Amino acid sequence: MTFYWGKTVEILFVGWPGRSFFSYTVALIFVFLLAFTVEWLSHTKFTTLVVGNLTAGLVQTILYGVRVGLAFIVMLAVMSYNVGVLLAAVTGYSMGFLVYGSGVFSRSKVDQNLNLDLSDLPPLNC
Repeated sequence: MTFYWGKTVEILFVGWPGRSFFSYTVALIFVFLLAFTVEWLSHTKFTTLVVGNLTAGLVQTILYGVRVGLAFIVMLAVMSYNVGVLLAAVTGYSMGFLVYGSGVFSRSKVDQNLNLDLSDLPPLNC
């Protein structure tokens, strides 16, 4: 298989997204939103809302499972070898990191010199 560009693609299920340009666009938006959601789950702290170590551990475990499952779905969509799907996934991950992981939109004060320390970036996992 090789990468190709075109609206005639099957992503995840037989017959989906169909043959029209509109359904292809909806599928690309879906892949983008899945990748964006994975990044949101990667950088969101839900354990501050929960009291107790056991409950916090269970919440973290469930959210980790959901995050990994969604990441695998994005990976399977990219395995359709369609360039549009690949670009939608990479753009979704990138925009999600920009919004949630980079600190650009955080409420803390940014260094006046705009020096970014690469050691502050989270490790690339999942």
